[in-house]
Amino acid sequence: MGNESVVSVEFFISKLADAKVTFERALDCKHTEFDDLYPYMLEHPQFFWYKRYVAWSQLLTIAGLCEELSIPWKEQFSSQQVGYLEQRVMSAKVLDFWFEKNDSKEHAQR
Repeated sequence: MGNESVVSVEFFISKLADAKVTFERALDCKHTEFDDLYPYMLEHPQFFWYKRYVAWSQLLTIAGLCEELSIPWKEQFSSQQVGYLEQRVMSAKVLDFWFEKNDSKEHAQR
């Protein structure tokens, strides 16, 4: 049973990291799995809002499951990002300030 809990923690942390990358790629209007699911939507301007909303929902769901299972998830995010996730609302503030420094080299490479 001990191995199952280790696998579960690793599994959820991995899924959380994947969801974070997907959300950040959606913020940057880069390709995500969502583009493959709805390729016909790419020509519609509202597509990018849907894409961000879906990625945000996925991130909130996995973070919420980690919280319920007492899996430490907050270490994967900055304190500012944890605050956004705890507020649960994807506001303009989240969209504008998710990356603490939008001009950073790390942000540009994503």
